[in-house]
Amino acid sequence: MICSGAHEAPFSVSGVLRERVLSADLISRLRCAKTHEPLIYFPRGEANRDEAAAFLVCPGSRLRYRIDAGVPVMLIDEAEQLAPTVIVQLVALARTLGLPVPA
Repeated sequence: MICSGAHEAPFSVSGVLRERVLSADLISRLRCAKTHEPLIYFPRGEANRDEAAAFLVCPGSRLRYRIDAGVPVMLIDEAEQLAPTVIVQLVALARTLGLPVPA
């Protein structure tokens, strides 16, 4: 049965994920699993070229959360701990790219 509703499935007929970009609504609701602070979303990775390289970062906890096939992996044990200097660089990059940066 084919549905013709307002919401389109994120997968193509072949099962390949069509859209990797997370919605603004989801991003606004996601919080760091450790500090519960808002996150910075890099939808095209650090190089701003590839949606498959997308990730979320929390400046407060210095945790980088990966996104697997469009699904954020919000587990502390799965997150990467970043050095303070890397966080400073990522926040500056986010601002340069015009990405929302929590206050």
